[in-house]
Amino acid sequence: MTTRSAFRPIVFTLNGARASVRAHPMARLLDVLRESCGLTGTKEGCGEGECGACTVLVDGRAVNSCLVPVAHVAGRKVLTIEGLKGRHPLQRAFAEHGGTQCGFCTPGMILAAVALGPHPTLEDVRRGLAGNICRCTGYEGIYRAILKSGGASRASDSGTRNAGSTRQEKTSHAKGEARSRVPRPASCSRRRSRPAGRLAKAGVPPRRRRRT
Repeated sequence: MTTRSAFRPIVFTLNGARASVRAHPMARLLDVLRESCGLTGTKEGCGEGECGACTVLVDGRAVNSCLVPVAHVAGRKVLTIEGLKGRHPLQRAFAEHGGTQCGFCTPGMILAAVALGPHPTLEDVRRGLAGNICRCTGYEGIYRAILKSGGASRASDSGTRNAGSTRQEKTSHAKGEARSRVPRPASCSRRRSRPAGRLAKAGVPPRRRRRT
């Protein structure tokens, strides 16, 4: 049973602005973003770190927010799809080149692509999106959109700066890296968030490696 005293203020940078939310330290980052901060662009798919729908960037690194306790982002920078403001070249490219159909996986796909950095190769894109599942497009439209946009090459559009993060290949699409500077303010209320259902390792864990 979770007591009121277990809820603590967690302070971090969210989409470029200081955010403070009162939550259980082991509440999932996914729940805090959606329920306390109202940022519903981050989706829950499997809840087990396998589908990538809940992808966000933490200090520029693509992570599954369903696996990250909110306490682990204290003092860090978190970027959600809302932080791109709808003006990132990747967002336009996804719309123009058939990178989205139902759209459920699209926020996680775009953020995973942002983490690739500028001008990724097709192999970079396949590896970088290995942890993101799409049941609609067959991935070709997604790959085309990322390659046409030049990835996150226009950093001024998103306020991002790229560096590195690694992920292991599972399907035919696979691995990539980056660091991100978050763009735009977003504030959180002080609503409670439920404790995490499963624990992550200390620090922010990378995307879960998939078995081949």
